[in-house]
Amino acid sequence: MYLRNSNPTGTIKFFTADDMYRVSEESFFVKPASCVPRQVPLLWCPEPDRMRQVYTTKPGKLYQADCRELLGSLGSATVHTLFADPPFNLKKHYGKNGGDDLPAAQYLRWSKEWIAESVRVLAPGGALFIYNLPRWLIEYGAFLNSLPEMTFKHWIAIDKAHSLPIPNRLSPSHYGMLYYIKGAKPRVFNRDLVRTPVQKCRHCGKDVKDYGGHKKYLNPKGLNLTDVWDDVPPVRHRKYKNRPANELAPIIIERIIQLTTEEGYLVCDPFAGGGVTAYVAERLRRRWIVGDINDCTAIKERLISWDEGCHPEWETNKKRIAEPLPPANRPSRQPSLLDTLIP
Repeated sequence: MYLRNSNPTGTIKFFTADDMYRVSEESFFVKPASCVPRQVPLLWCPEPDRMRQVYTTKPGKLYQADCRELLGSLGSATVHTLFADPPFNLKKHYGKNGGDDLPAAQYLRWSKEWIAESVRVLAPGGALFIYNLPRWLIEYGAFLNSLPEMTFKHWIAIDKAHSLPIPNRLSPSHYGMLYYIKGAKPRVFNRDLVRTPVQKCRHCGKDVKDYGGHKKYLNPKGLNLTDVWDDVPPVRHRKYKNRPANELAPIIIERIIQLTTEEGYLVCDPFAGGGVTAYVAERLRRRWIVGDINDCTAIKERLISWDEGCHPEWETNKKRIAEPLPPANRPSRQPSLLDTLIP
């Protein structure tokens, strides 16, 4: 957020909060001898504050706000899991605020600002997930590795359904997601809640893999989730999209939240986009705070549709979350007549 000075030259100056002692709608005044330039713009301006609350539910709040503004409003060590899906700097249009066409050096400086704030608000053992292109994630990882409080856990590759050929390059076929924790040990790591089922061939019904002849030794709860996610569907149908720009499949956020939080924990997303993080957190009974610099109508509509029971469920014939299997050598319980009569 820029601090504007209505001087005749039309230039923009930056001042510290201590410099300011009187504000009016037309102008502001500062102590004459203490105007110190700031490298990071002050997150306030004499115009109406851009950070405004758009919608609330019992467990969560939605704000229209710059990412640094939202994160700066949170107390240190208060967030249990933070997910960030920033603009990829690909010249896409997300709205009238912000931009997606910065010089690489400026994009990285901006990224390090919000990443540093994200680290500050994370609670000990909290999880940080950043979704982006490998080009930028390499830089993000180098920055996070320089912070002694952060520990690298995984680089998660998320398969792309389609990719276009690029001259002199391999066809990019995955997005990346960094997974770091604050400290040496995760606060929560619910592996059993994100296990994946044994995949069957849709034609013959047999297992896709033979597991080296050791299938009988597999965990009956399902397979361990790996760091390659090839079962994430693209979100293209307007039935599931609340805005023209790309949106994430809910399965990504479901896995993140179930893996790293318990019911009642706080989840934050400073780039809320279409509101998938807020929707999934609401459904899984987590507290949440999300924000986006652009119009938040799509997020609000998604949350209202969920509250009213009319949010579309993802239709697929491919199971992505394993269901607990009955113990070996014991038949599963068949539904009784009473079960069938209870609605």
